[in-house]
Amino acid sequence: MFVRFAATALMGLGLLDVGLYLAQCFLPQHPLPVRILPLALNSAPFLAGTVVLIRARAIAEWLANKFD
Repeated sequence: MFVRFAATALMGLGLLDVGLYLAQCFLPQHPLPVRILPLALNSAPFLAGTVVLIRARAIAEWLANKFD
């Protein structure tokens, strides 16, 4: 359950980062061009959370074995 919560938190953080970056780019006062590298770096936590969520069972078993 902890691994799934951590993965969901990572995904939420990634979505928040991307949303704030895109909101900053499309502000009517000071519009900025959307650049690929900052967008990719801001979406990295979302991608990491997705991978962790997919592999949650294996990661949880690995952690349980480490702490035993």
